[in-house]
Order: sequence, then C-alpha cells, then structure tokens
Amino acid sequence: MNESNKNAPNREEAPKTAQGEPAQAPSSWKKMLSRRWVFPAAYVAAAAIILTLVWVYQDTDQQPLNPQNAVNDAQGAGTTTAAEGKDGEAVEVIASAENMIWPAADQAEAVIVKSFFDAEAPEEEHAAAMVQYNDTFTPNTGIDLARQDNKPFDVQAVQSGQVTRVEEHPVNGTVVEITHAGELKTVYQSLSGAAVEEGSEVKQGDVIGQAGRSEFEKDLGNHLHFEVYQAGNLVNPETLFSKK
Repeated sequence: MNESNKNAPNREEAPKTAQGEPAQAPSSWKKMLSRRWVFPAAYVAAAAIILTLVWVYQDTDQQPLNPQNAVNDAQGAGTTTAAEGKDGEAVEVIASAENMIWPAADQAEAVIVKSFFDAEAPEEEHAAAMVQYNDTFTPNTGIDLARQDNKPFDVQAVQSGQVTRVEEHPVNGTVVEITHAGELKTVYQSLSGAAVEEGSEVKQGDVIGQAGRSEFEKDLGNHLHFEVYQAGNLVNPETLFSKK
C-alpha cells in the first residue's frame, strides 16, 4: 500500500514541461511588452501628445483677451474698420491710405491759377510760379486755385485726418492744417473762415471752409492756397492728386 502511494503522482506538484519552456503560458500583456517595437511606439505617442498640448497652449495664449478689440485688415481707399474705444463706443480707424482728392468741392469750378515752384522745371515756368509780395518775389510753396468768375467756393479735406492748426493770419488769411497718416500734412490758406476746430477729426471730402482773400496774394482775389508736406518736406500737390 505504501509502495503504491509512493509510485502515485503528487497531485499538488505542477506538471513538468520540456526544457526551456516556462511552467505557465505567458499572458497577452507580457507578450506585447516583449516585442521590440512597443517601447519606441509608446515614446513617439507620448512625445506627440506633449507637442500637441504645447501647441494648443501657445495658440490660446496668443488670442486677444477681448476679440472685439481686434481690428480686421482692410484694403482699398477710404476703407475704415471699427474698434472698441475706452468707453465701449465704436470709433473709426483709417485702415489704409486714401487717394488725394481735389481741394475744391467742385473740381470743375476751381482751377490752378498759380503752380508750385519746381526747381527742376524749365526756366520759363519759374517766373509763373513766383509770388510777389510788396517788392519781394518768392517761390510759390503750393498751388493756388480760383474760379474764373472770382467767386468763393467750398474747400474740402483732401484726405481724412485730424485738424492740427486753425489760425487767423494777418497776411495769409485763415489757415487750416490737417495731419494725415504716413507723416503727411496738408495746409489750406486764404480761407475766409474755418468750418472746423483744432483737434477735430475730419473725413475725406468734409468742407473745412471757403476760399477767400489774403494780403500775400491779393492779386488773385478769392482763391485757395494749398500746400502739402511729406515728413516735413514740401511736395508738389499736383503729383499726388487722384487721376479719377
């Protein structure tokens, strides 16, 4: 009886396997981890997730806090966009430069009667571009416009901008200066009065006064003396007007 018990297999002992084989079959998870491509793939996936999170964070950080304060880009002359002001009111912003228009409200009624003095122009044109005041001749620093019937006419802003000077000059009459974008200034002299105030904003085509008389060019009667400055330098206005 004892001998038969000795020869009987121990039920609690695990079954033997061939040499080199594990006692138990490996799990599917361990099989996957044992493959060479698992760890590189996991590394690449983790790197992709981190880069995506960084990109999303930077994109969110670059967004404006208040989208209403963002002004859309506009193209074309005279285009304006709205931005929110300090009190929440919409204010107009000049989005791009405007083509300069004729300073007389009606282009057909006022023509150039004295041209800008251009040092590079032919000699025969210099005399016509000189201004006599008392016994002195000086080069004309702008152009002069007048009607053929010598009547006053409305003078308009050639571009949108801010009125930076309104002056009653004893020799040049009423003077209005408007500052525009791009270091551009326009000056309107010989006005009979100003329809705008210093510091006010004007739009292109707004009437700023009427042509009148001045002591400096009194022989021209009712006229407008118009000057243009670019970065502080005089420019011939005729080269800037729109060809329309």
